[in-house]
Amino acid sequence: MTTLPVAGDTPEQDGTDGFRCGYVAIIGRPNVGKSTLLNHIVGQKLSITSSRPQTTRHRVTGIVTRPGAQLLLLDSPGYQTRSGGAMNRVLNRTAAQVAIDADVVVLVCDAAGWTAADERAARLVPETTPLLLAINKMDMIRDRERPMAIAEEAGGTGRYAEIVPISAKTGQQVEVLLELCAARLPVAGAVYGPDELTDRSERFLAAELIREKVFRLLGDELPYESTVAIEKYEELPRLRRIFAVILVERDGQKGIVLGEGGKRIKRIASEARQDLEKMIGMRVYLEVFVKVKSGWAASEQSLRAYGYE
Repeated sequence: MTTLPVAGDTPEQDGTDGFRCGYVAIIGRPNVGKSTLLNHIVGQKLSITSSRPQTTRHRVTGIVTRPGAQLLLLDSPGYQTRSGGAMNRVLNRTAAQVAIDADVVVLVCDAAGWTAADERAARLVPETTPLLLAINKMDMIRDRERPMAIAEEAGGTGRYAEIVPISAKTGQQVEVLLELCAARLPVAGAVYGPDELTDRSERFLAAELIREKVFRLLGDELPYESTVAIEKYEELPRLRRIFAVILVERDGQKGIVLGEGGKRIKRIASEARQDLEKMIGMRVYLEVFVKVKSGWAASEQSLRAYGYE
């Protein structure tokens, strides 16, 4: 069995001329594997990942073109209500808008169990939008009763068109999920070329990869209110020259990022450079600095200045 049966009919595929194209939103609470799923589908790291909640802060589109369909996959911040502040208001608004804009929505939940936060995320989706439930992290679950309980509870509501147990990490049943999404997209021509993977620029992806290294290497030592800005990005024939700055709130946090003798920031830059070279396919010269910018995340106006929607 590839999917768990639920209420609702599966739409039939159109004929050979019925090419489908549309937006598929990937939503859910923090840390359920939304970005990992997007990256696996596209085959390249477009959306950064870490163990910290709401690592994803921006709307990122991954483009997948296949015979008969082009799926425009929208990653989004994890929707949560435990914390306030301008940052979380902006991120939650982005998550909600992604769900509204999509032609099809995939709600990702953790196979370990269904929570009230999952239910809140589901309520973001308009009733008229096809909603699929992806029960993720099946590779980490020994007790199969838990995901089955989720499927039975969700299936009983009649809200979900399909319920698919998957592993975004290993790719288990991800192809099945994609086929089910593609079948529900509107009949329309492709928006992007067959080789395009994202609507985001190299400059944006560079900032995100550096921020990923900051989160992964510093963990909880660095408060949530930190970000990365690209001050200069030079595209040369066989080289990219990138100058980036990590913004922190206070002087003490600057020392945390730098580390003893500058070791931490050197490691951040080194690991980010290696990932960038793999992504871009050429040599990268990267310099990373740290600046104190008090209150940069305190208002929605200042957040917009750093690219937050």
